[in-house]
Amino acid sequence: MLKKELIQGRRFQTKKQAYTEIYRYIEFFYNRKRIHGSIDYLSPIEYAEKFDEVISA
Repeated sequence: MLKKELIQGRRFQTKKQAYTEIYRYIEFFYNRKRIHGSIDYLSPIEYAEKFDEVISA
């Protein structure tokens, strides 16, 4: 997905720029907002909130 959503068709000017963009994609989008099939098609944040509600009940 990284290649399809971020890299495909882009050219980075430096390795540092590529590293920074990939890091931001993974840390701030993929790991936090993007839905994941393995957790009922929720974002990790939504899944954690749902989990907390179940535990608190």
